Amino acid sequence: MSQSNVTERVVVAILNWNGLHHLQTYLPQVILNCKGDADVAVIDNGSTDESVVWCTQNYPEVQVVLIESNLGFSGGYNAGLAQIQAKTFVLLNSDVRTTIHWIPPVLDMMKSEGYVACQPLILNDSDNELFEYAGAAGGHIDKNGYTFCAGRIFEVFESNHGQYAQNREVFWASGAALFIDSQAFHAVGGLDVDFFAHMEEIDLCWRLKNRGYRVGVCGSSIVYHLGGGTLQKVSPFKTYLNFRNNLFLLVKNHHRAALIPMLIERMTLDGVAALKFLSEGSFHLFLAVAKAHRDFYKSFRKMRNKRKSELAATSTDLPTHRSPNYCGWYHRSIVWDYFILKKQVFQDLESDHFEASRD
Repeated sequence: MSQSNVTERVVVAILNWNGLHHLQTYLPQVILNCKGDADVAVIDNGSTDESVVWCTQNYPEVQVVLIESNLGFSGGYNAGLAQIQAKTFVLLNSDVRTTIHWIPPVLDMMKSEGYVACQPLILNDSDNELFEYAGAAGGHIDKNGYTFCAGRIFEVFESNHGQYAQNREVFWASGAALFIDSQAFHAVGGLDVDFFAHMEEIDLCWRLKNRGYRVGVCGSSIVYHLGGGTLQKVSPFKTYLNFRNNLFLLVKNHHRAALIPMLIERMTLDGVAALKFLSEGSFHLFLAVAKAHRDFYKSFRKMRNKRKSELAATSTDLPTHRSPNYCGWYHRSIVWDYFILKKQVFQDLESDHFEASRD
């Protein structure tokens, strides 16, 4: 692939904030495994460590895009990608270990099967047999807006034994290793900076799907994600962001149900989750959910206005002969199925409860 040709150029863009250790650990292999398939860029989110100096001194072939301050995942990528010209962006976390020829299968799938966004299979870099939390084998969403993945439902992680080796359409693809058509990315306004971090890629994928586009997972490409590089795996701030942003996500994009009844049901379930945290002695997580709801109320009018904008946009931005695409939507409650019915592995979920592909 000629990377000088912008119409075919692929750029693997790594967002960095004070992540020198991750860059030293993972960037050399990323560069090696991108050779001939993609260029590599590091978008630096106002780091105060030696990340930029180390990159420029050791890997002059890597494009370094400087952002003056930490704008979060969403703001950092929006600002950085605005300075990069390519046909396809690959948003790659700084703690992802790539493999040989991980790029061509995904690009081939996107081109031949008509996807605008796609992810590889994501396994755990600390335990290579297990799927990783952030995306696993492709993301889904249930009727109440709870997200889960093939290969990982809540805290149950499957071992990889080839059960997800086929290309599949999903509801959302992980931002840990997200291939996305640059034109589509810019057309929907990129990532929503109000999310700051967590679930912003789900919001992006949902906006694409509301416009009729396809999102997928490539079963023949694998990467390994360390995870927890910025926030601890279970932290009050991460819990806060996940609960708040999930509500943002629903208000903006869930156009299949009346807004207020949907929110009442969902926030009641959040309350149950908060009480569960409290019963387990995790007062800090209980408080995180309460703060998430408080700040959601503060932002409700803003999100409702975004909902109106999205509804208007989907009526005009749909590709020819397309309608909103809900493939990968789970029509049941994953909370009920997981905790009550004990269906804790993706393949235990009946396929006829998922919205099927139209193609």
